[in-house]
Amino acid sequence: MAKASKAFDSQLGKVRKRLLFGSVAVTAISAFALLSGGSALAQDGSGDPARASSDEIIVSARRRDESLQDVPISVTAVSGEALNQVGAQDITYLTQSIPNTTLKVSRGTNSTLTAFIRGVGQQDPVAGFESGVGIYIDDVYLNHPQSAVLDIYDVERVEVLRGPQGTLYGRNTVGGALKYVTKRLGDEPSLKLRGSAGTYGQFDIVGTGELPLSDVFAVGGTVAYFTRNGYGENLTTGEDNYDKDVLAFRASAEFDNDVVFARLSGDYLKDKSNPKGGHRLIPGLFSGAPVLDNVYDSRGGLSGKNEAEAYGATLHIEIALNDQWTLKNIAAWREDESFQLIDFDALPAADIDVPAVYRNEQFTEEFQVLYESDAVAGVAGFYYIDANAYQNADIVLDLSGSLIPAPFGPLPGLNANLFGDVDTKSWSVFGDLTFDLENILGIQGVELSVGGRYTSDKRSAHVVKQQFLGNTPPFGMNPILLVTTSDFTGEAKFTDFSPKASLSWSPNSEHNFYVSYSQGFKGGGFDPRGDSTVVTADFDGDGDVDADDVFEFFLFDPEDVDSYEAGWKASLAGGRIASNLAVFYAEYTNVQIPGSQAAIDPFTMSPTFFGITTNAGAAEFIGVEWEGRALVGEDIFGAGDAFTLSWGGGWIDADYTEFVTGAPPVDVSDQRVVQNTPEFSGAITTNYSHPMGLAGRDGDIALITQLSYKSRTHIFEIPNPLLDQGGYGLFDASLVWTSDDGKLQIGMHGKNLLDRQYRIAGYNFLAQNPDGSIVAPLTPLLGLEGTETAFYGPPRTITGTIQVQF
Repeated sequence: MAKASKAFDSQLGKVRKRLLFGSVAVTAISAFALLSGGSALAQDGSGDPARASSDEIIVSARRRDESLQDVPISVTAVSGEALNQVGAQDITYLTQSIPNTTLKVSRGTNSTLTAFIRGVGQQDPVAGFESGVGIYIDDVYLNHPQSAVLDIYDVERVEVLRGPQGTLYGRNTVGGALKYVTKRLGDEPSLKLRGSAGTYGQFDIVGTGELPLSDVFAVGGTVAYFTRNGYGENLTTGEDNYDKDVLAFRASAEFDNDVVFARLSGDYLKDKSNPKGGHRLIPGLFSGAPVLDNVYDSRGGLSGKNEAEAYGATLHIEIALNDQWTLKNIAAWREDESFQLIDFDALPAADIDVPAVYRNEQFTEEFQVLYESDAVAGVAGFYYIDANAYQNADIVLDLSGSLIPAPFGPLPGLNANLFGDVDTKSWSVFGDLTFDLENILGIQGVELSVGGRYTSDKRSAHVVKQQFLGNTPPFGMNPILLVTTSDFTGEAKFTDFSPKASLSWSPNSEHNFYVSYSQGFKGGGFDPRGDSTVVTADFDGDGDVDADDVFEFFLFDPEDVDSYEAGWKASLAGGRIASNLAVFYAEYTNVQIPGSQAAIDPFTMSPTFFGITTNAGAAEFIGVEWEGRALVGEDIFGAGDAFTLSWGGGWIDADYTEFVTGAPPVDVSDQRVVQNTPEFSGAITTNYSHPMGLAGRDGDIALITQLSYKSRTHIFEIPNPLLDQGGYGLFDASLVWTSDDGKLQIGMHGKNLLDRQYRIAGYNFLAQNPDGSIVAPLTPLLGLEGTETAFYGPPRTITGTIQVQF
């Protein structure tokens, strides 16, 4: 009876969510229609249609070039020029202005990306784990988050697609996709230099050159060097903390005769920034070390090699068979290696120190057939990926090891080593067609899009856990092996079909209403941090705990999202106002929940650590997103000036409906929260430009301001009063002068001008009560000092830039 009652309550909750979704959709769209009523009629005299047309944003969200306003998808596109104008340094800047989107540097790293869209993402940058948000560079998928904090250079635009994109972008886009699109080469020789200098010793230089060698062939490239001193200091090692030292370049050769386009490109990145140490939020429970005053200072004692290197090559070929048919092939190879020194406890002694190395290699092949006519447009294709992810991490527990009693202790230099090697081989076929029903059936302004993708995933993993005295060879020592506690090998295959459908109606060229359904699929796999000695459950129900149960312990299944969306895209007042409104409802099932737990090793009786990923959860999301831009006025204070207002806001109600944990299994969904998903997020941006000459050149000066806000953000699924970040706002401003010919630009950029301190990530190994409150007295779960360590977003910075083009 209890189970039946709970099932009824669950179904009733779903019905209420769907009714709420429908009412929010109708109310939001109707309200905005009333607010905007009549403005669409002002096509003559109230705006400049030519100017509106020139500002049209082209995106490739559906794998073909289309106007942003015509695409029945929630997508934000930001041009490289706009990012340069506000002094954006990397793609995490977008998290301030894009609704229901979190992009941040992963805890304890310098160039690993944590991404969440509409409640879906991945916190832990572990080998073989794929983020729920797909990251793409020129349509090449990155199979790993390492080196994915992409610096802004040589970029045409960045597109952020919200909601599942499984049909066109595959199994890794249950939350959405982020596309970094680089510039194609021009048809004239050019050289561009951009230099930046600012607070904390910032000095950046970017040089870009292009050289056409004939009417159909050109070469070009960009070299970039980004440096900065630390926002703080590691008081133990004397090194800068939160510094930056990145060298990158990208080169390409392009052939284009209007029938065949071929591009061979390559890129390289070397990040030699210091280890990033966290800020302890509590005193040391063993040493009594006090909390530091400066949140950017740290005291970690871990030292050694800390760098990331990434490189790759892509061959992109397009053949226009005629005006309707185009063939496209994208083949790419990428590789990266990261050495990361992560001091969990942020204290000189090795209480919980984790030096780790990550290596990733992938080959991808994608073939597309594109068709476009007045009645039908679409794409069909085949995709293949062969990838390997490797990690080797030492978990050094010196303090705990020194207290181990006989016969094994004391064991100073105790190291629980985790080795994981995960192979992925996946192929898929996909198709997406858009039918113009006006041309086919005479139904004015109606388009129907349908699509689907079939995916076959094969995962294999080798996971080894060993206890050593001393660090393993990747970190410069010859350790003594105490015991091998786990040596696991497993293989699994997963298949999925992800459908998609949308119906849009454009009563005229200024309005586009749409409804859509899409499904996302994220592949399963094996947790490379697992430990077979902790397996005590009889997963297969055969009456004993054996190898089959160990297999089930390491395995996690795919997760799925079913998303329903309704939207309205409008170009109003003769193009002076652009508005994109969307409401969505999503059901998130078989949610992969990665966890880290402390345990006692049964052989040495020493403290240890293991990872476990389960399909413990189900969640539901309902939300609203509204983005827009308005040309508020022209010739306000003088001839040629203009004032533009842009906005982006999001609300999301994200709740777990199931979260099973423990033995026997218990549903604790009422005690869990969706991490990295603030309920409210948004930004308001203003841009006032005025003609002004400088150094004998005509140009415009622009004052750009942005006020952004995020409400309370939970770092983990369990609420944490020490780590979770309360609501906060950031204020940025830029003053930029640009010559009319675009060959000279001078700017001054201020970020976080109010100097707000805000936490973006952290580590927790303190005991918590079921409601998330911290157990009193403070009780460490691993180590002796108690780990409650936070990482913060950048403080106030001021940067000056100058860009010259020859």
